Amino acid sequence: MITPHGGFPARDRQSPSIEEVSGKVHWILGIGLTIGVFLVLQHWSNLPADRKRQFITRVLVGGFIVMLLALLLTGRIHVLVAAVGALIPFLRKLPALLRYMPLMNKAYRHFKGETGAAGGPEGEHRQQQHATGSAMSPREARDVLGVTESATREEIVAAHRRLMQKMHPDRGGNDYLAAKINEAKSVLVPK
Repeated sequence: MITPHGGFPARDRQSPSIEEVSGKVHWILGIGLTIGVFLVLQHWSNLPADRKRQFITRVLVGGFIVMLLALLLTGRIHVLVAAVGALIPFLRKLPALLRYMPLMNKAYRHFKGETGAAGGPEGEHRQQQHATGSAMSPREARDVLGVTESATREEIVAAHRRLMQKMHPDRGGNDYLAAKINEAKSVLVPK
């Protein structure tokens, strides 16, 4: 049917809403992301073992750059800026936290079930201590508490108290670290 002004009549159908278009775009992006992940994993599985680490690094850097561009183009870069701003207080405490890395490393090795070699005088000392019930040498105890060899009883107690305030399970620490700190104190300050 032709209208009086010579054209076809307008359809009763309205244009798609923003929600409909957004939903379709999300589906397209999801399918594209799934295909991209599949292709990356397929390429990674065909790589030799010595090149896999380099490939993972490239994929992570590329993914970060793509994410950064997507945030920039969609006007959501403020989310990343806020996240960096939230990390600044933690970065300021990073040197103090790095001081506890040997203790964390020991906890990680214990969790993984790794033990050191039992050779040499240190290994013999450990074997003797396992027989008596204490698995920590005085040197390890000083390392855990962060005190010197000439530390007094009061310095050892103060170091123990300071570490327990930070590492106690009720304050976000864990049972293993608290037990190690207590064991170090008991080795250095016998009752």
